[in-house]
Amino acid sequence: ETCQRPRWDSRLHLAPDQDNYKKNEEVMLSCPEGFQPSFTHIKCAKEVQFIRNGKPVYREVWNGKDIRGVWTRIRSGVECIEVLQVDPATLEISSTSIKLNWTCRIPDACQRMWARCRLAMPSSPPCEAEEVKGEEMLQGQEGTFACTSLQPFTDYSVTISLPPSTTLFSWLFRTEETVPDKPEKLWLDPSTGSLRWKPLPSCKGEIIGYQLNITARSAQDGGFLEMQRLRLSSSITEHPLPEHSPGSSYVVTMRGLTAAGAGAASLWQFESNSSDTPHPLGISCRSVRDIFPSQGTAVLPLHPIARPPEVAREHQLIVAATHNDTAVEGACSGEPQPFNTSWQPGTYLAAVVNLTSPTDFVLGDGTHGPGYHNAALQPGWDYTALLRLVHRSPQAEKFTCICYSFSV
Repeated sequence: ETCQRPRWDSRLHLAPDQDNYKKNEEVMLSCPEGFQPSFTHIKCAKEVQFIRNGKPVYREVWNGKDIRGVWTRIRSGVECIEVLQVDPATLEISSTSIKLNWTCRIPDACQRMWARCRLAMPSSPPCEAEEVKGEEMLQGQEGTFACTSLQPFTDYSVTISLPPSTTLFSWLFRTEETVPDKPEKLWLDPSTGSLRWKPLPSCKGEIIGYQLNITARSAQDGGFLEMQRLRLSSSITEHPLPEHSPGSSYVVTMRGLTAAGAGAASLWQFESNSSDTPHPLGISCRSVRDIFPSQGTAVLPLHPIARPPEVAREHQLIVAATHNDTAVEGACSGEPQPFNTSWQPGTYLAAVVNLTSPTDFVLGDGTHGPGYHNAALQPGWDYTALLRLVHRSPQAEKFTCICYSFSV
């Protein structure tokens, strides 16, 4: 007249909890939070298995009552079923939103479900994040829940629950990184000649470094131009300016870097040894004395840019068919292209020279080699020629140029 405790899902809790149960004794089943038993109540019964020697032989069976109150024969046991499933493969997280797809496996158990999105922890300066009001009653057997208008690189919790206090799903998410805000505070330390800046906070992503571009122009030689492109560690908060004569002009741009890329650039202008508002010096290229329009040539008086022991470093001679200052800066720090007649007027690499001492160089004599062509100059055109020296390292590029301006 009794049945042994059934050996089903180990997560099932039976009430009353005992080793044997009387026939027709009703037992209530429950599961951990977020799970539902396939039957809410069970009771033991006996049925005839076969007749032996004219007498019936009984075996124990279990009947179960589902959440609709219907009793039925249990044939394959009872298990704890996850009421709500969220497919991680369809999870979408951006810098401003979280979206997930849900499916209710026991529709009758999913009535009046609520989904909520909240800040996982209070925000603190300087990274202020407003609390979100993401809350929605979920309808049907499946659907999508989305949290929008979120802050980048911020922790949020998403909870789906049944009233009064049954949690079906709870997860902690961090929104994706985005590019940082532009740096706002940069100044020149007159005692050291170094640029200093206030570190960017990791509000929109972990700051992994800074992009620093410095353009320096000499006050005494307007044709001298030095450009530096540097990638600095996030722990660095100062960098020395290139040393030039008093009154030299500096234009500086800085961007913060996260894994999402570079943020907007801030621009500053400085003038060495000057407390006045800086005024960037215009490019005043050196003149060329010998120009021969009929031959398409001009003679450039070149002087090595590099100082010992680097006097043998390779110098490039770049030609631009313009007198525009912006184009000159672009040619100084850009990648020169081989000469191509279809690009005229354009910018091209005219020569590569190992310049160890002052020399007169004939521009436009037609010589050419791998990647360069000293093409003939066109009468009636304006030209700017740049003698360029390049230093590269894994974290920095330095372009030093002397420009010559002339018309053929």
